[in-house]
Amino acid sequence: KSLNDLTKLANIIIEKLENENDLDASIEDYKKLIKLNILIEKKFKKTSKELSQETTNKINKILKKNEKKTK
Repeated sequence: KSLNDLTKLANIIIEKLENENDLDASIEDYKKLIKLNILIEKKFKKTSKELSQETTNKINKILKKNEKKTK
């Protein structure tokens, strides 16, 4: 699932928990929310790393082009 899908799912669980009065009934939802949070964090880190690498590659490519022009 995408980062947006996971975030939407987490928001649905949060909304459900906010409306829940019975704490015993909400334990499983809290567990799901914690797992989702970990998954979202991992996906975010992965996406962030990929973006950073992509940007670095583009910068290096531009620098190489400029290097050729100055020679």
